[in-house]
Amino acid sequence: MSAYSINPTKNPKPFVSSPLSSPNPPLTGGGGGGGAFSRMALIAGSYERFIWGFSLKTLTSSSSSSETLALAPLFSYPAHAGPIRCAAAAPRAGLAASGGSDDTVRLYDLPAAADLGPLLDPAAPVSALAIHSLGPVPRNLLAASDDGLLHLYDAGEGFPLLASLRVFPRHREPADALAVHPTGRVALAVGRSGGLAMLNLVRGRRSFSCRLERPATAIAYAEDGAGGDRFVMAAEEKVTVHDSEDARIIHEIDCGKRVLAFAPAKERGITAWDLSSGKVTSRIEDAHSTRVKGIVVFDDKNDGSELCNLIASASSDGIIRIWDARMIAKEKPTPLAEAKTKARLTCLAGSSLNFFYT
Repeated sequence: MSAYSINPTKNPKPFVSSPLSSPNPPLTGGGGGGGAFSRMALIAGSYERFIWGFSLKTLTSSSSSSETLALAPLFSYPAHAGPIRCAAAAPRAGLAASGGSDDTVRLYDLPAAADLGPLLDPAAPVSALAIHSLGPVPRNLLAASDDGLLHLYDAGEGFPLLASLRVFPRHREPADALAVHPTGRVALAVGRSGGLAMLNLVRGRRSFSCRLERPATAIAYAEDGAGGDRFVMAAEEKVTVHDSEDARIIHEIDCGKRVLAFAPAKERGITAWDLSSGKVTSRIEDAHSTRVKGIVVFDDKNDGSELCNLIASASSDGIIRIWDARMIAKEKPTPLAEAKTKARLTCLAGSSLNFFYT
């Protein structure tokens, strides 16, 4: 049975509700200003155990009608007893999670700036997280740990544990990255020792595994310009685009530097590829002065606003920046907004959502 501190009488699914719907009190350390309207929230984990929450809000000048964007802090506090290793967020639901070296997963309601409590099932440091949603409704949370297990949770009331399965045949090989197919029926995992596995989430078992030439550090499902079903893997400086049906390689891209984050990123820059042609479409060479540790692309097809063109990036020196995807083709684009956490950031996740916060 899953161990958690969420009030079982509350259903954490409707994250689009007001802050009063949160079963736990708001986190301390906020200060973005009351009543600010936002369509985007970010969560960043750090080596120093702190979790950082930000909301993107629009500032209107009192002297003119011009508008600017700013990252307003929602919360920051030492969420884990050790370094935070991974984070995940439901794209349009405001649910976020962090995994740490303290063998726990913590859950957050971003609209309410509330800590929903820990999941204590992992018995080893948490190495990767993924959340699957159907539209705006979170369905499953996946948490991989260093003992080689993958824990599958129902993202409904109380987050009950559905199954724990061993990801790879090689005993105790941990999964360093997870990707859930949009249908929610299968997931892919890449292992620290070079394993690749497909997991049947309906039956709760491993359906396929193989060994890669080099261990991959990132994996994601994607759709090319023609609507083709693809998955993308990064192994050192190489990025490969695969057909999801037979795993054949469609493109192999040499990035010149080790790829640390999707989608996709170089060590100190941000690069975008066309998955249909395998060609670079745009690049920011000096997006950060240190390594990029996380990227969030807000491309909600159901959102026709200007904010659906935004990209967030975080670097190991603690800086989070917001970019306009339409501007990165310029020679020297400038970020739309920036936040300095003064921490060693390790991961970044985000959710696109309309809400008011206090």
